[in-house]
Amino acid sequence: MTILTDTPVAGIDDQPNDNNKLMIALDVDGTLVDHDGHMSPGVRTAAQQVVASGHDVMIATGRSLNATLPIIQQIGLERGYAVCCNGGVTLRLDPTLETGYEIIHKATFDPAPALRALRERLPNAKYALEDEDGNFLSTERFQDASFGVEAIGVDFQTMLEATAVRVVVFSSDNTSDDFNHAIRHIGLSGVTYSVGWTAWLDIAAEGVTKASALEALRQKIGTEQVNTVAVGDGRNDIEMLTWAGRGVAMGQAPEEVIAVADEVTASVFDDGAALVLRSLL
Repeated sequence: MTILTDTPVAGIDDQPNDNNKLMIALDVDGTLVDHDGHMSPGVRTAAQQVVASGHDVMIATGRSLNATLPIIQQIGLERGYAVCCNGGVTLRLDPTLETGYEIIHKATFDPAPALRALRERLPNAKYALEDEDGNFLSTERFQDASFGVEAIGVDFQTMLEATAVRVVVFSSDNTSDDFNHAIRHIGLSGVTYSVGWTAWLDIAAEGVTKASALEALRQKIGTEQVNTVAVGDGRNDIEMLTWAGRGVAMGQAPEEVIAVADEVTASVFDDGAALVLRSLL
């Protein structure tokens, strides 16, 4: 595994020409922005430069659409694609469109079996659900910046009857280890899930991850697998880092994320994403 510094590393000299562009997938929280949602000038400038260089830069985030759009704007990304909701929603970006984007794929699922099982095991947790229309339904006044919209308070039965793109479970009374234990006990099936830094659980349709959405885009635009790059820090990035020809973990990533990466850069607090992005110029 390579530890990435501000000097060239193996493979950097073998950059593609204009007919062999890189496909670059960038996580947001903990990668492009810190945990307060702040993007440093160094990261923003490096990202804008890579976008301007003509590579296929794509945001790949667990955030929902409306929380992703400001990041897309900050890095100057006007054309191409973006992956939201951990692969549940894929956007095509085009400045000629009225909103600047269109949804080209949305993966939905029935959340009821997972919600019922989790509620029984984690009765004090808070639950939120993004439905197929982009609304967020939540229990217990649950709100998070990653939703991008104000959540609508509903009872649990209403959530059970909805069609979901993304389900989020959070508990201040539990740890991430508690969540992992609960999931192993329940044996969630029919969905894809990832546990966050704290007692935070993201659930998507079965087989849907950032990597599955990115692979569909890779095939669509015709990029060779060897010319794919991904940068991320969370457990929901593991499949993406494994998928990429060059997978880079942020320095503060958990051990299981670092274990699957080809390289490790500096932490988000030391502009680790900027080091990776500058290596691509």
